[in-house]
Amino acid sequence: MSKPRTRAELRRLVTARARECCEYCLSQARYSTHSFAIEHIIPKHRGGATILSNLALSCQGCNNHKHTKLKSRDPLTRKLAALFHPRRQNWAEHFTWSDDYLEMIGLTPTGRATVTALGLNRAEVVNLRRILSAFGEHPPIIPT
Repeated sequence: MSKPRTRAELRRLVTARARECCEYCLSQARYSTHSFAIEHIIPKHRGGATILSNLALSCQGCNNHKHTKLKSRDPLTRKLAALFHPRRQNWAEHFTWSDDYLEMIGLTPTGRATVTALGLNRAEVVNLRRILSAFGEHPPIIPT
């Protein structure tokens, strides 16, 4: 694939790759009251480049919580763990859904640290999941 020529083309490619879902909490862009951000997984000020392999689609909540973090404490072990990297890691290896599909559960230190640091079970996200579940719109397809 050739390098995207414009910001609009880059946004389109990142959004399509993410199936229009936040790559952290899996919220669907079409049901959001705020536009989603194209975020640098490794922040620019930490050497992250504006290239497809370092960009993720992120809802405003996850983007604001993540900010420039790369690591956070695993609430189980209290040790620092790297946050989930959507380009390098598989979602299903680090997360699963609760039995009712309303909350994300971290399976690994990375998963648990990400759930906590990014607030992946924020009240507004859980409420939206509940409503979307009632209409058969949640959970979205799990990324591979």
